Amino acid sequence: MNKFFGDLHVLKDINLEVPKGQVVVVLGPSGSGKSTLCRAINRLEPINSGEIEVDGQPLPAEGKALAALRAEVGMVFQSFNLFAHKTIVENVMLAPVKVRKVGQDEARKTAMQLLDRVGIANQAQKYPAQLSGGQQQRAAIARALAMKPKVMLFDEPTSALDPEMVQEVLDTMTGLAKEGMTMLVVTHEMGFARRAANRVVFMSDGEIVEDASPDEFFTKPKSDRAKDFLGKILTH
Repeated sequence: MNKFFGDLHVLKDINLEVPKGQVVVVLGPSGSGKSTLCRAINRLEPINSGEIEVDGQPLPAEGKALAALRAEVGMVFQSFNLFAHKTIVENVMLAPVKVRKVGQDEARKTAMQLLDRVGIANQAQKYPAQLSGGQQQRAAIARALAMKPKVMLFDEPTSALDPEMVQEVLDTMTGLAKEGMTMLVVTHEMGFARRAANRVVFMSDGEIVEDASPDEFFTKPKSDRAKDFLGKILTH
């Protein structure tokens, strides 16, 4: 896969396969292309060349077929993007009712189960503004799970949160990983990468520089770029 912004080559010959049930954490310095990669996987960013497949199906560039396949890919962003005028449970119910044509009662039941799963069932009747950032992000995770996705993409899901709220979101994600959800996670959270990832993919200047187990990456990085990155991050 290749992606340009004008003359800037932001994704250079990216070749990545994520097997079912695997948790892949994408690390790298700012501007390395991590978020662009995450957004390109479900075509929020159009690509210039290459092919994206989800569960063996090529992801169409546009139209109804794209919408159908995109429903199989859950996405959680830095900002929570919840609908302010709907309660938390209504936010979680919305896509299954509108896109999957699930009945209201079934959608509500599933939404409550998911809110329980992410630990905020007691907040179901509140509006997003009444929740902390960590609770809103967990609601966003529940909303993505409501579509029963085959894979979950996380684009720096904790970077907009206050430090004390980061852990509750990472714990929710670690729980998903343990349940066998296929996940691609762009993050700066090294502890999560070490604990929950099956693989660490390290990007720099739009390229995948290393692809290794967390243990291998954190203890024996091969490239100078990865050594430099870890040196800066792990000494703080």
